[in-house]
Amino acid sequence: MKKRILAGFALIGAMALAATGCASGAGGGNASGGGGGKVITVGFAQTGSESGWRSANTESMKDAFSTKNGFKLIFNAADNKPENQIAAVRSFINQGVDAIVIAPVVTTGWDDVLKEAKDAGIPVVLEDRTIDGSSDLYKAWIGDDFKKEGETAGAWAATNLGSKATNMVVLEGTTGSAPAIDRATGFDDAIKGTQIKTLDSQTGNFTRADGKTVMEGFLQKYGKTINLLFAQNDDMGLGALDAIKAAGLTPGKDIQIITIDATHDGLQAAANGEFNYVVECNPLLGPTVADTVKAILAGKDVPKAQTATDASFTPEQAKAALPDRKY
Repeated sequence: MKKRILAGFALIGAMALAATGCASGAGGGNASGGGGGKVITVGFAQTGSESGWRSANTESMKDAFSTKNGFKLIFNAADNKPENQIAAVRSFINQGVDAIVIAPVVTTGWDDVLKEAKDAGIPVVLEDRTIDGSSDLYKAWIGDDFKKEGETAGAWAATNLGSKATNMVVLEGTTGSAPAIDRATGFDDAIKGTQIKTLDSQTGNFTRADGKTVMEGFLQKYGKTINLLFAQNDDMGLGALDAIKAAGLTPGKDIQIITIDATHDGLQAAANGEFNYVVECNPLLGPTVADTVKAILAGKDVPKAQTATDASFTPEQAKAALPDRKY
């Protein structure tokens, strides 16, 4: 089993945060304890609950920003609506929180509300996703390298399928979100010059239900001419499995499937031979985010960007990883 570490994470003002395996060592509840000092009130604007990855990410954040670690967490899930998320951030500002953490639904539209937070003297940390706004409007970003994830997925496709005519369909993530944009860019860069042709690409909103619906449409339109599916997350790929099976085709054979996230369900699909390749995106970011918030409020310098190093899995590697998978 591959050992994974959060290689890019700098632990601020404490010991280095080491993790042997993304699932097992970086879990929530490992942030530095409160130590009897002032309780830190943090507003966390989450995207929603669209996937297994997001659920694991939320739990990691809640565990890290717990009372025992010296925090009071005000949590809001935006149901993947940017306007809901911006309203939540304004509410945090009005409540006078000590810090704000945001997992932005989309990359755009953040300048005004982040300027409001800055004017109020409230530091902002971006978690998981990035924005297109000025970097002066937030203190730090902590997350995964989405472009590299796409490149890793595309490199596997190029190596294993790129030398022969291959018709691909793509299930995109939420339109305008950083992972959807960057994973597409990385994947497309990696398959340049190959014989992989994109028949169609549509958003499945990172959900199983939409992944199934969009895949049904692909199959009705292109049928057995589809050779490859690239799903930008596990959940969309898992939804697509139902559509592929209902069409009388065998996932992993008739249509090869590449996904990103490496959740337990995604690795199980790989171990079953239904997914051919899965790239990891680590959701257990809570401890590093919590330690970064504490460091910022203590007046310490923090890295502007902290990036996790993600693994990847063939079916055989997925089988080996499953017994210890925590999400």
